[in-house]
Amino acid sequence: MKIPVIRNLLVLLLALVMVATACGNDDDSTGGTDEPNPATAEPGDTDSPDPMAPTEEPAEDVTLRVLVHQNPPMVEFMEQFNEAFEDDNPNISIDMQVVEAGDLSISTQTRLSANDIDVIDIFGFANAAQPYMSDVTPPNWQTLIEAGLLMDLTGQPFVDNYDAATIADAGSLNGKVYAINLGRTSYSGMFLNLDLFETTGVEIPTTWDELVAACEAFKDAGNSCMTAGGSDGWPIFVGSYGLLGSMYPDQAALVEGLWNGDITWDDERSVEMFRRMQVYATEMLEDGVTGLSHDAAPARFAAGDVAMMPTGVWQAPALEDAGVDFDWAYIPFPGSNNPEDNQYLFGKYDQGWAIAANTPHPEAALAYLDAFSEPDNYEAFANAVGFIPTQPTANLNTQLGAEVAPYLKNFQVGFEQYWVPPTGAGQWANGSQAAAWFQPFNEWSDPVALAEQAQSDLQAGLDASQ
Repeated sequence: MKIPVIRNLLVLLLALVMVATACGNDDDSTGGTDEPNPATAEPGDTDSPDPMAPTEEPAEDVTLRVLVHQNPPMVEFMEQFNEAFEDDNPNISIDMQVVEAGDLSISTQTRLSANDIDVIDIFGFANAAQPYMSDVTPPNWQTLIEAGLLMDLTGQPFVDNYDAATIADAGSLNGKVYAINLGRTSYSGMFLNLDLFETTGVEIPTTWDELVAACEAFKDAGNSCMTAGGSDGWPIFVGSYGLLGSMYPDQAALVEGLWNGDITWDDERSVEMFRRMQVYATEMLEDGVTGLSHDAAPARFAAGDVAMMPTGVWQAPALEDAGVDFDWAYIPFPGSNNPEDNQYLFGKYDQGWAIAANTPHPEAALAYLDAFSEPDNYEAFANAVGFIPTQPTANLNTQLGAEVAPYLKNFQVGFEQYWVPPTGAGQWANGSQAAAWFQPFNEWSDPVALAEQAQSDLQAGLDASQ
């Protein structure tokens, strides 16, 4: 009984197959099907997946190790940026480690040598050992490059987002780019109390002689001309960096000239500069600055009876925190009697980004710098930390930003960023600090004698390095 049943089932199945085949042939003849004819189809005509084609692999999970120095506004911004970057790149996790600024250089070298870092916060390239120098030790960043530990970023698209001068000054060596610098700061200008200038009837000085006359006018009116944090020492010579720059606008040429003997600290122009530094230190600065710290100077200036405060732009937030209630400005220190020499802001480049040459994640590291360098992201960073921007499209949305904007085209790297003393030079060899060497801050009272001593100490090092 079972066999006839099976036989009947087989007959039924065969009939169904024949009907299905006939319907398929009828569809082919009328074009009623979207299925391609394997006999006539060209390669690529089918939307059906090729079982032999490779499938796209999901992006590999990556942990990108980032090293930064302690700077509270910067660290806070980077934490927010890292979170947004991870959201946009789900396969990349950021492991950001923070070290003190003074430990950044040695930590960078150690971790690069151990090959356990990818993206590095690196300060602007400075104090490079130049061909005209002899018997000097190259700075750490130069040593890292020459050891092949930093990635060559030349030609990366995000580099073009930054000022060409910035890349050349603070991120390049021998024509190749190894870092993008993110901000600069100036220390060669001075804050002005515009209300006091107006009530005293004094014009903003544009030359050295006008500055001397302005100080006399403020004193005659019962006010002080200038203040600075004298008890800390260094604010005194930093306050005169604008005077140095006015006398020698090409700071790199000044360093080279001192090394090769074309310029000396005791030649006519340098002696005049020492004289003006003495006038600034002993006559323009108010009495009592030897007891005033750098951090206390903004509050003293904010009191309203001091006309000028020569210092770096970093004091602007402190000035606002001190509750200043007068209009203020920031201008280059007019140290020359040629107004054209008084249009420069001198300063230095701050932090930047570099990538380890041996990073196992070059694509992720480059994507990180590319995302950071997007104009909107960079502008937000510059405003968060208060840097003078190094991207030409970025605006610093503060009063300081408005004050320095007219001078940015004339921004110059300062002397101390080029200066490398000859090995064996004496303690007075760096004449750029001479303003802090005069009484009451130090022992000197004769600018000519000090100029001669500075040159003697420099020459001792030059002779020893030959």
